[in-house]
Amino acid sequence: MPITDEVRKLTESKPFYAVAGAGDYAVEKLRELPERLTRLQARRDEFRQTAQELPRKARSYALEWQSKAEAYAKDLPERAREYADAVAQKAVKLYDEFADRGRKVVSRVSGEAALELEEVSEAAEPAAAAAITAPAKPAQPAKKSTRRSGTAKS
Repeated sequence: MPITDEVRKLTESKPFYAVAGAGDYAVEKLRELPERLTRLQARRDEFRQTAQELPRKARSYALEWQSKAEAYAKDLPERAREYADAVAQKAVKLYDEFADRGRKVVSRVSGEAALELEEVSEAAEPAAAAAITAPAKPAQPAKKSTRRSGTAKS
């Protein structure tokens, strides 16, 4: 099978677009990273204070949850199924969103590539057209006619 058919089959597949969309999303989030790090560094003192309070809060929560743990253990299988269903639905939705995003990215990029290709081909056209229309031999001066004016042979 020719490689063009393989490429066409690949680029028409939903997984291809989902990967392209996920990559585009990752790039978007990585670009936001420096700003987020700056905001987190500004909250450094707040985090230190919270870390110092953690042992006291952990003991408090442990005492509170000991009594509730048995009731939650009974509900755990049902909650786990509900959670798994919700996660599966979200995964399908996210997959579809990434595929849509990927289609847009691929369309935009392939459109840009097509424009670049068109610009390159247009830039090359005048040189190619000049080469085609230019005479292969230098033009020779026109020969003088050997016919005499006024004398016609019948």
